[in-house]
Amino acid sequence: MQTSGRSTRTRRARLATSALLALTLATTAAACGGGGDDEGTTADGKIKLTVATFNEFGYEELIEEYNAMQDEVVVEQKKAGTANEHQDNLYAKLAAGSGLSDIEAIEVDWWAALMEQSDAFADLSDPEVEGRWLDWKSEAATTPEGALIGYGTDIGPEGICYRSDLFEKAGLPTDRDEVAKLFGTWDDYFQTGRDFVKKVPDVAWYDASGATAQAMINQVEYSFEDEDNTVIAADNPEVKEVFDTVTSLSEEGLSTKLVQWSEDWTASFQDDGFATMACPGWMLGVIEGNADGVKGWDIANVFPGGGGNWGGSYLTVPAQGDHIEEAKALAKWLTAPEQQVKAFQAKGTFPSQVDALEDPALTGATNAFFNDAPTGKILAERAEAVPFIAHKGPKFADINTAFQQAIQRVDEGKESADEAWDSFLADVERLG
Repeated sequence: MQTSGRSTRTRRARLATSALLALTLATTAAACGGGGDDEGTTADGKIKLTVATFNEFGYEELIEEYNAMQDEVVVEQKKAGTANEHQDNLYAKLAAGSGLSDIEAIEVDWWAALMEQSDAFADLSDPEVEGRWLDWKSEAATTPEGALIGYGTDIGPEGICYRSDLFEKAGLPTDRDEVAKLFGTWDDYFQTGRDFVKKVPDVAWYDASGATAQAMINQVEYSFEDEDNTVIAADNPEVKEVFDTVTSLSEEGLSTKLVQWSEDWTASFQDDGFATMACPGWMLGVIEGNADGVKGWDIANVFPGGGGNWGGSYLTVPAQGDHIEEAKALAKWLTAPEQQVKAFQAKGTFPSQVDALEDPALTGATNAFFNDAPTGKILAERAEAVPFIAHKGPKFADINTAFQQAIQRVDEGKESADEAWDSFLADVERLG
């Protein structure tokens, strides 16, 4: 769900390299006499469970709560700084056959590819969780044989987050209802951006070209692969339109030209680097963390083009673990409606559980950092506006990485738009 600044090697090449390294290290450790005490237990004999996540899941206080309830189990969270770091570690240790956490979070963009390795994950089917999630969320995690290999965490209905103080500087409305009227279509959003950068030329309109492209791609039902998972990226006019749009707007000064999740991107929150960004629920916690101390953030109940969903994740229990039953119990508890509402209150991660979506604690929630915006109501309405969930087949993540990198090469002046598109087509051919 993110752009990356990584090289153009395919994920398969990275996986092979990482897996070889992991196997080499494992062999070396065995030759040197092993690693000592069982890493699955604590010094006082309790079972130690690890939960590997990335970005912000809102689990910190939940894990403290779970630990306080347990006599025989202690839980530790391992949080990667970015989804890409987490994904590389996941793929490498999955290939090596050891080293994964007891629970591994998986982002929706990788899900189809990992479903092809469903035997590597425990079946989480349980009568107690039937009907817990929105139908499309649980169906995506169910194998053809009926095994449920992932418990849904959040979904990513999108609004537009914006800096009201920078809007005021540009002479734009600052009230969130008035702001929403500016962004009915992508053309409206971009034209407002052109007007903004003319009046405030030292501030970009949005945070990253790749992020805006991702938001637009998520509104294409079949972008890189069709319903049969045949690769169509090279010939899909909607994909080319997104590419042409964001690269040309970058030349007009609307983009920071930064890579989302990079150190410079993170710093730009403190430096008045940009005025708006596509904002799925899980992004609220990211913004609050990166923009700590910055005043003026708000969220409008609108998304250009109608509605869009960006991201969302699952919790899985790798079959290679030593404490599968205990891990299942923890995953079931973390994804219960009550806990997901608490995660939303902590970091804005919008629940995928049916009961959670009707909980007054969610529908009535406000966020002080975002000018006391009624974020529960806004995101619930944004979720209702999503017309479909974009299809993401087994090769989506790899093709999307190539797409993002092509856009970034234009932003960095390494290639012209035409050259970058041709490079992307070559990447698609290799991946296809």
